[in-house]
Amino acid sequence: MEFLDRTDKRGASPSGASRPKLTLSMVIKNESDRYLRKVLEEIRDYIDEAVIIDDGSTDDSAEVCSEVLKGIPVRNIRNDVSKFSNEIELRKQQWSETVKSNPEWILNLDADEMFEKRFKEVVRQLISDQEVDVYCFRLYDFWNETHYREDEYWCAHRYYRPFLVRYREGFECKWNDRPQHCGRFAENVFELPHKLSDIRLKHLGWVKEEDRMAKFKRYQELDPEGTYGSTEQLFKHSG
Repeated sequence: MEFLDRTDKRGASPSGASRPKLTLSMVIKNESDRYLRKVLEEIRDYIDEAVIIDDGSTDDSAEVCSEVLKGIPVRNIRNDVSKFSNEIELRKQQWSETVKSNPEWILNLDADEMFEKRFKEVVRQLISDQEVDVYCFRLYDFWNETHYREDEYWCAHRYYRPFLVRYREGFECKWNDRPQHCGRFAENVFELPHKLSDIRLKHLGWVKEEDRMAKFKRYQELDPEGTYGSTEQLFKHSG
């Protein structure tokens, strides 16, 4: 089931000059009492449209998206049954539904991720660069509201990952067909011209103890042998 919020387009700058369209692509599930509103209030300042996959929410997450993004075209697609147990299926769906909107650039964020403030000041400059198709950023796992965690098990921020990608029609996606931790974009996206950015991305998903426990239990059920992730990291979640 899906529904559309049809509102004004925002494909031009205040001067009237055309600018690349920036499409937010996001998967949500029961996010309304977490960080969704805060994240979207930040994002709405620089996106032109949004494609939201509601992966089986039982709360009003979809309604929060429509409310906070009022004035921006929003397309909500609802999965009555969550696909997260086979994440690759979910990510392929996310990509397929997003490209239906004919995007120029796709920003793929989760509902508990926020760029530092200066991103909104430079994002239009980034996506106007005709020589770059993929921007990679470092994601920091915050352990409270002000500090991120860093040790031998928590070091995601040492690596750059793609979050902002230009849509190239005809590009043949080759996916990493893993049921967990498969990546948000096709694994061959680095065949496109790419660049590393020093702008940092904050991940709030581990800030609260109750969220850590929920993640711990979920991944224990989905990947008990640690085939696709680190069991050591899971058992060190509360350090």
